[in-house]
Amino acid sequence: MGVIWETSFASFALLTCLFGGATAYMAGRGLALTWQPVRQVVLYMLLMGAAVRFLQFALFDGTLLSRHFYVIDTSVLMAFALLGFRLTRARQMTARYSWLYQATSPLTWSKR
Repeated sequence: MGVIWETSFASFALLTCLFGGATAYMAGRGLALTWQPVRQVVLYMLLMGAAVRFLQFALFDGTLLSRHFYVIDTSVLMAFALLGFRLTRARQMTARYSWLYQATSPLTWSKR
């Protein structure tokens, strides 16, 4: 089993998790606020994964065309983006359609 960072854990944590994660969270939130489907989150995170991979290459001498690290970076970004999307969508559904739906957790809702 390979490691999840190639240059250092600090560069992975800083660039992928902190900066990339925050950006992905806000992108997911923005897509939910404009009522876009979840498939757009997936598409955008595939592109953002390539951007983070390029930044790892440019700033920290990482491998640019590494399928393994691209999948890891994109998976982390996807998790943050889907979290932002789902939190926002659950709030939207229970706030705008309060007569139809009630919150069952921060990420889910159900019919009344």
